[in-house]
Amino acid sequence: MPITPTTMIWMNGELVPWDDARIHILNPTLHYGWGVFEGIRAYSTASGPAVFRLTDHIKRLFRSAKVYLLTPDFSVEEIIAATKQTVTANDMKACYIRPIMYLGYGEMGLNPLPSKTEVAIAVWPWGAYLGEAAMANGCRAVTSNWQHINANSIPPTGKGTGQYVNSSLAKVMALKSGYDEAILLNPQGNVVQGSGENIFVVRDGVVITPPTQEGLLEGITRDSVIRIARDLGYEVMQSALVRTDLYHADEAFFTGTAAEIVPIAEVDDRAVGDGRPGLITREIQATFQRATVGEDDRYKDWAELVTD
Repeated sequence: MPITPTTMIWMNGELVPWDDARIHILNPTLHYGWGVFEGIRAYSTASGPAVFRLTDHIKRLFRSAKVYLLTPDFSVEEIIAATKQTVTANDMKACYIRPIMYLGYGEMGLNPLPSKTEVAIAVWPWGAYLGEAAMANGCRAVTSNWQHINANSIPPTGKGTGQYVNSSLAKVMALKSGYDEAILLNPQGNVVQGSGENIFVVRDGVVITPPTQEGLLEGITRDSVIRIARDLGYEVMQSALVRTDLYHADEAFFTGTAAEIVPIAEVDDRAVGDGRPGLITREIQATFQRATVGEDDRYKDWAELVTD
């Protein structure tokens, strides 16, 4: 999806014009993929723009930084404030937010430790990641022939920039084959997640998602959906899934900050349920949408206002 430029980007404590937010061609993160990032959304609410679970996202950013031995000069609280500052400076009512920590220019080679950790935050308008049609009617997914990264090769619990080559390969394979999204399996053959989303299935009224031990990223939206589903009275299980569990599911859906909640209509050319978004998926999706804009009192603390 093309980026619509905004006005300012926050870089290392300063707001700089969009076109001046540059790094050197010999930046080591560009060459070796040693960096971490977050994907966050701000929504338009009755009280003004609010960032969905901003504090949780920035805490996860710092956990990822710890995995990759990145040491920013800023605290969690300072990056939270900088995120709000960037949304305000660009006069955004709703937007996608991309904070990133990367290695500073001046060192090269496979040892990242001598390089300074730099931080930037950009915001821009971004619609439905998998498209409005997929949100409404469900998407078509395919099991990827690219295996998900092994936890003992690249740590999936850190949202590292370089590891997303794995996801991109799976995504491109799916698109070139005529599907909307890919589903990745781990070396044991168990379902992990989509290329950029966590995955859930519903069977006999039980909501099931793979556990973190399968090698998935602990999604903020995933966590939100687990709580919402339980609040709605559904049993939620974290249990290993194989691809045929997707075929036999009554319902299935993806979750993620960019994707939000997208029903899955087909997996590997097999209809999920009757091939239409299921009632439980719809109920969770609707509740989540109300939560993002501060319209459900149970989740008021999730919508963090940009200005008090």
